Amino acid sequence: MASERLESWVGSANTAVTDFPLNNLPYGAFAGAGRAGVCVAIGDQVLDLTALEAAGALSTPSGAPLFAEPRLNALMAAGPAVWAAVRAELTEALAARSTRQGEIAPHLLPMDEVALRLPFDVAEYTDFYSSRQHAENVGTIVRGPENALPENWLHLPIGYNGRASSVVVSGTDVHRPLGQLRPPGEEAPIFGPCRRLDFELEMGAVVGQSSALGRPLTVGQADEMIFGYVLLNDWSARDVQTWEYRPLGPFQAKAFATTIGPWVVPAAALAPFRVAGPERTERLLPYLTEPGPMAYDIALEVELAPEGGEAATIARSNARHLYFSAAQQLAHHAVCGCPMQVGDLLGSGTISGPEPGGYGSLLELSWGGREPLALPGGASRTFLEDGDTVTLRGWAEAGDHRIGFGSCTGKILPAVAEPHWT
Repeated sequence: MASERLESWVGSANTAVTDFPLNNLPYGAFAGAGRAGVCVAIGDQVLDLTALEAAGALSTPSGAPLFAEPRLNALMAAGPAVWAAVRAELTEALAARSTRQGEIAPHLLPMDEVALRLPFDVAEYTDFYSSRQHAENVGTIVRGPENALPENWLHLPIGYNGRASSVVVSGTDVHRPLGQLRPPGEEAPIFGPCRRLDFELEMGAVVGQSSALGRPLTVGQADEMIFGYVLLNDWSARDVQTWEYRPLGPFQAKAFATTIGPWVVPAAALAPFRVAGPERTERLLPYLTEPGPMAYDIALEVELAPEGGEAATIARSNARHLYFSAAQQLAHHAVCGCPMQVGDLLGSGTISGPEPGGYGSLLELSWGGREPLALPGGASRTFLEDGDTVTLRGWAEAGDHRIGFGSCTGKILPAVAEPHWT
């Protein structure tokens, strides 16, 4: 059950529509106004934790600096006890009853005057395939309804290892990728720009603790290792993927860019919004057993804006539709003995709801390109065109406040000029 809104002396944090009430305090990284470092969002302000710590106004339970570097990795590495202590101190300092306003206020900056950066150094990136509706939709489009789900899908979280080097922060433009693709009816592939470029509506789990080589994790242990969550768009070149993915899965079709939101919402802020996931239709093996509800009731939406055109919300979904939780994904990742690292990023996979308006990709919304999606002003889309901007948003809703993620945005630019190979 979600708690009531905590009141802050930062007035903009006390409205029902802000993504960033005192209950949230998501972490990010910023630059602007002659400063750079780590911050938390509070209302329409950011609190500069790097400057606050340097001024001696923020204690560090571990005794070591947590915010001297421009990313969150040092804080994450300090562990759950420190996460809780820092969060408690910030909550107390920003609360309406706090006596520390004069000490804290000089370190607040208007959010619209700073640039938000990649909030943590991404160690490794793994993307999963954990929404049953999405998997059934894609399987039906590609293989037909009789073979929609792979035979292993209900038994384990399917995933692939992606590229940490191409994870970028919201606001970064994305070039249409080049690659091999085989047009329908052709025997041989051609080389050129992707023609079926897509977005994927996802959540990302940020791993804040490491595990040892050869040591598996329980789902409960994995859950305690997750520092927080971000919005995530795993851009996909569908035609490149169709040609390359057999037998090993995605490669270049996913390696060109993955966009994450700038705000890492702490797992602690989302705890009141935990819910049971979808009903199981196959009994899971014991190592994937959850000790309690581990899905989240997080509303999600996708907005598409053609260049020079009107933006429109084209999909609404919810994270509670994920069949496998992030903790289950992490436990499965480590069960073979794979060591996890501080800063690992786990993508949920596309999150599609049960109705067509809740599908989390254009592949589904246009049903493989056969049913164009209508946009305001008479435009339509089967897949993304150059100049399109895609924005993801997400929030957990309480009666008098919301725990929001801000937005996760990327604009599609044309492919780079093809080199001339000889």
